[in-house]
Amino acid sequence: MRIIDSDLRKHVLKTIKNELGYMHFLNQIAVIEFNEGVHVELNNTQSLFTELKTFFGINKPFGVVANRVNSYSVKLLDIPAFRSQVDNLSAYAVVGHDPAGIMNAAIESNFCLSDDIGYDNIYEAVDSVNNKVKKRTLAS
Repeated sequence: MRIIDSDLRKHVLKTIKNELGYMHFLNQIAVIEFNEGVHVELNNTQSLFTELKTFFGINKPFGVVANRVNSYSVKLLDIPAFRSQVDNLSAYAVVGHDPAGIMNAAIESNFCLSDDIGYDNIYEAVDSVNNKVKKRTLAS
């Protein structure tokens, strides 16, 4: 389910479309919905990091939810480099909507330093990420 087709749409403050897909900004979370067939790697994601820094700044804790409404690939070895681009990233989740998406979320979890990041619905992912961001906000 796309975020604009969910009850969460009323919390979207800003939406950006680029060659990779859509970024929907909520108060403390960016929900990214990549286009069908894109390959996500460090070389083609600089505009995403620029948008994240523009919206959240470099100090405000925030989270990212990758909503796998389409099939796309991620260069898994770039995941640590993605993380180093935004020091204030507090939480990350991947939502898989079908067996392949859920499997890909599980694989991505193995390359992340945080807890299990795979979810099968947008609501649980946003809630989990939001709670982690709140904890980091209170701690800082």
